[in-house]
Amino acid sequence: MASEFRLIPPTFVPPLEPEFRPAALANRAFRAEVAASGQGVPLIIGVERSDGALSRFETVAFPDGHPRAGANLAYAERIVKFLLWARGGWRVIIGGPRAIGEHIARVYAPDGPRAFDYHFMGEQVYGRPFAVVSCAADAVPAAREGGQALGRHLDGCRIGFDLGASDVKVSAVVDGQAIFSEEIVWEPTGQTDPSYHYATIMAALRLARARLPRLDAIGGSSAGVFVDNRPMVASLFRGIPADRYGEIRDLFLRIRAEFGVPLEVVNDGDVTALAGAMSLEDTGVLGIALGSSEAGGYVDLHGAITGWLNELAFAPVDYNPAAAVDEWSGDTGVGSQYFSQQCVFRLAPAVGITLPADATKAEKLKHVQGYLEAGHAGAIQIWQSIGVYLGYTLAHYAEFYDLKHVLILGRVTSGRGGSLILDGAKAVLAAEFPELAARVNIQLPDEKSRRVGQSIAAASLPAVARS
Repeated sequence: MASEFRLIPPTFVPPLEPEFRPAALANRAFRAEVAASGQGVPLIIGVERSDGALSRFETVAFPDGHPRAGANLAYAERIVKFLLWARGGWRVIIGGPRAIGEHIARVYAPDGPRAFDYHFMGEQVYGRPFAVVSCAADAVPAAREGGQALGRHLDGCRIGFDLGASDVKVSAVVDGQAIFSEEIVWEPTGQTDPSYHYATIMAALRLARARLPRLDAIGGSSAGVFVDNRPMVASLFRGIPADRYGEIRDLFLRIRAEFGVPLEVVNDGDVTALAGAMSLEDTGVLGIALGSSEAGGYVDLHGAITGWLNELAFAPVDYNPAAAVDEWSGDTGVGSQYFSQQCVFRLAPAVGITLPADATKAEKLKHVQGYLEAGHAGAIQIWQSIGVYLGYTLAHYAEFYDLKHVLILGRVTSGRGGSLILDGAKAVLAAEFPELAARVNIQLPDEKSRRVGQSIAAASLPAVARS
């Protein structure tokens, strides 16, 4: 983080991380400083995805040559990073001071500090060279959001499925009611032959199909980055060699053709948000799952799934330059280190809790949660810290998402932990961001949300044409 960019200590200090420097506070202070100077200029950032879809983010910066112009660089880079992982994009358009565009091009380069993002967003997700383009602010194209009006279709006979790391969940759904559900154990991540994934998924779908009088549509969810029903990057398929990954990219197109009915597959975070929106009977829902990593999903104010990535695990939330490092991307202060079991494991040694050796991650989390349920003071501080992180981070997310509801879920929120996180986040918002606290409802899923469930929400994704 460039020294010119000023970081702001929070009023609410995480008990186990006093050096936490929230993105929301630094960005708010920077914009206030630009406004107070009376010399601010527009900074408009565009990120372009597939099929010409483009998101815009409008903000301000100091003009080139201003004594404080150096602060622009870190401010803009962190926003670009967030936009890439929240929205997705193979091309970044910087409309504003020339030095900002030059800096972003140097950073997001094949040999730059964000080489990981350069290759991931370009080659792996969108299949084209990543690019940074500079122009005047008024030359940035208008937004072209490609939201899909997926979901909420409960009519007819449908199959819903969810692909997890250890099982395939499948349900037969008739007019919004699950009449059959099954979990099929599989081990997808180590498999090198795509036929394993195809055969297992087809077996699950046929099992549900046998329970239906007819089949009108299939909807599914899975971890990973999906573009037009094609898994571009997904941990479930990480064992597949590069020269055979094309078979995975076309997997669901093949399944759709074989069943001959509408089929839609999207990221599991989006389906979680959709399930929440259906249960709440509302829109503007952000779902955040605190599990092995941080998963996100969003249903916009029009009730649509946006086509955005919502990979918030890699979006920055802590601007402390010495913040925890993400082992995959190499970046610091991103969501995976604050809203997941990784965070619990990171903080546990600081309160004297030793993680059991040779245990699975799920077992390690249960071990620490056992201390929490027993009232261990240090364990309580772990979840209190997560609550503080979340309060400041929701204020940051609100700059990029139109929010009415936030649902927090996942294994880290189980038991006493959920209420500690929720209470901490609400306290931060009420004191530091009262306007946001007044208009956004933050909650754990209620019983109605659980009844809607992932399988019914997934089954509702495709629309069925009626003659």
